Amino acid sequence: MFIHHYIIEYIMNPLTTDKTLPDMAIDFSELTQDIRQWALDLGFQQLGITDTNLAAYETRFNDWLAQGHHGEMDYMSAHGDKRTRAQQLVPGTIRVISVRLDYLTQDINKCLAKLDMGHRAYISDYAIGRDYHKMVRKRLQKLSVRIEQHVGKFGYRVFCDSAPVLEKPLAEKSGLGWIGKHTNLINKEAGSWYFLGEIYTDLPLDIDKPAENHCGSCDACIQACPTDAIIGPYQLDARKCISYLTIELKGSIPEDLRPLLGNRIYGCDDCQLVCPWNRFAQLSVEADFKARHQLDEISLLQCFSWTEAEFNQYTEGSAIRRIGYHQWLRNVAVALGNTLGKNAGSTEKENENIKAITAALAEKSDHDSEIVREHVSWALKQSS
Repeated sequence: MFIHHYIIEYIMNPLTTDKTLPDMAIDFSELTQDIRQWALDLGFQQLGITDTNLAAYETRFNDWLAQGHHGEMDYMSAHGDKRTRAQQLVPGTIRVISVRLDYLTQDINKCLAKLDMGHRAYISDYAIGRDYHKMVRKRLQKLSVRIEQHVGKFGYRVFCDSAPVLEKPLAEKSGLGWIGKHTNLINKEAGSWYFLGEIYTDLPLDIDKPAENHCGSCDACIQACPTDAIIGPYQLDARKCISYLTIELKGSIPEDLRPLLGNRIYGCDDCQLVCPWNRFAQLSVEADFKARHQLDEISLLQCFSWTEAEFNQYTEGSAIRRIGYHQWLRNVAVALGNTLGKNAGSTEKENENIKAITAALAEKSDHDSEIVREHVSWALKQSS
């Protein structure tokens, strides 16, 4: 019955037109276990498999869009049902393979300490090293080739933030973790500091059990959010999220939210930093994820001093490159303004810091970019 069902699915939903029908003598349960091991051999920490039924998640996702909580991320609504219905994105898909790749590079206490250092730039830990997108996709491609060597040609497509894919629901259904109250995925043994990637396939692999939710009564992430972007358990208004404000938002950062950004200039980790499950998180073994150009310790003034050529040089191969130079200056200007607002100048060192920040901001008060000028002007006013 199992093989017969697969033949019917293949005929009705061929994933590709140049493939050959896999050998019907294949033991797919054994293949499933082999794939798990091959994923570990490639450096992934975990692999899970699920079907494509996201009906329960689709309703919540559409409600989120209807409330406008995605802000200016128009790509979240630009593909119809393809994000929640895998067969519409890749016809013939009957299984989704999800993988986890841990990325934490710093001790969590070090990250927390930086938030209290007004002069230090806070960059989300995932972005201080090499961009993960190509790395994950390349490894998923290698995994797919390994499967193909074992079963012959089959239908598949790999993803990592590269198409309308509802990654976290798929990962939750495949057992990699549960979606926590902050809407990030949490693993009971590994916390939440990891990237996700997927393979859409027509192979009838064994399906994993969905992960159980273990948030309980904890609301540490909700309480810790600097901008109250977590408007309720499992509800995120991205328009208030610092990651959205510093990365996705291309225009002016709302003035009432600027003081709440503190020294965060690219992304925000606060909800992860306070999550109790992250006491189990392990530092990544990936050399590519380690900090480049001292981005884990860099000062705000140094970031603000970069020319556009230096920005392009220091962010080459980094996720930070995607926001562009002017948005980078916008973010750093806000952080410098917040430093001015907090710094009373009661010591000689503080007074010197105020003078240095004020001078750096003043130098860019007539910048070619209107968005930079606006945020520099706001920052200078914070010292008055």
